[in-house]
Amino acid sequence: MSQEQPQRPKTEQEPIKYGDVFSVSGDLASMPIAPQDAAAMQVAENMTLGKTQKGGPAAVMQSTAAMNERRGAICHDEVTDVTRDQGVTVTETILADRRVILESVGDQIVGQYTAPVTGQGRAPAPALRDAVTIGDALEATALSAGDKPVDQSDAAAIQAAEMRATGTNEISPGGVGATAQSAATRNVRAMRDEDKTKLSDVLEDASAKLPSDKVATREDAEGIIGAEIRNNPRMATHPGGVADSVAAAARLNMK
Repeated sequence: MSQEQPQRPKTEQEPIKYGDVFSVSGDLASMPIAPQDAAAMQVAENMTLGKTQKGGPAAVMQSTAAMNERRGAICHDEVTDVTRDQGVTVTETILADRRVILESVGDQIVGQYTAPVTGQGRAPAPALRDAVTIGDALEATALSAGDKPVDQSDAAAIQAAEMRATGTNEISPGGVGATAQSAATRNVRAMRDEDKTKLSDVLEDASAKLPSDKVATREDAEGIIGAEIRNNPRMATHPGGVADSVAAAARLNMK
């Protein structure tokens, strides 16, 4: 069912569209590259390849979506119909000594490349998984926004994510939520960014740190988005942060 898009601010600048950046056709070519499309592709790359590829589709989409936001041509919460209805996919196939990687928005390929098979490369199994969990989304955040110092909005979002994952209203002592809160409190007192605890420090291997986990849903994403926004003076989520990653995971699960 079609979901009403957030109202865009008035602007005289046209957004950058998929057809301006990628070799795509049809409806997708005329659609603006939206922030939540980029977030979904980041999660998909992180889950399948273990990181966001430098110069890859997710990175290009993220920078282009950020430019569209700065122009006032698109809202941060906006997602294109194609991504919402059909999702994004990243597949990795091993052929002899090469990894063949395909990245798509809907049924349109936006990235196709090969890379050598290395001992450190991930197996293609994540591309075949049925669903993305909240723990997976937290681990994706460690990759997409890992250098960000943990603040109160991050801690609130991580605590909300833990409670959603475990189905309780309690934060486990020593768990990711409690660790995030301690980090946010310490970071307020730290004078230099290099002395602050980063999201990657808290969220690495998050799935293993959760008492239990669950598939990320739209309702989970909405609750986590609310927690992050309420604790951010700018009343916004951080691009590629906890809320964005869970929202992207939920969107992938709705394909």
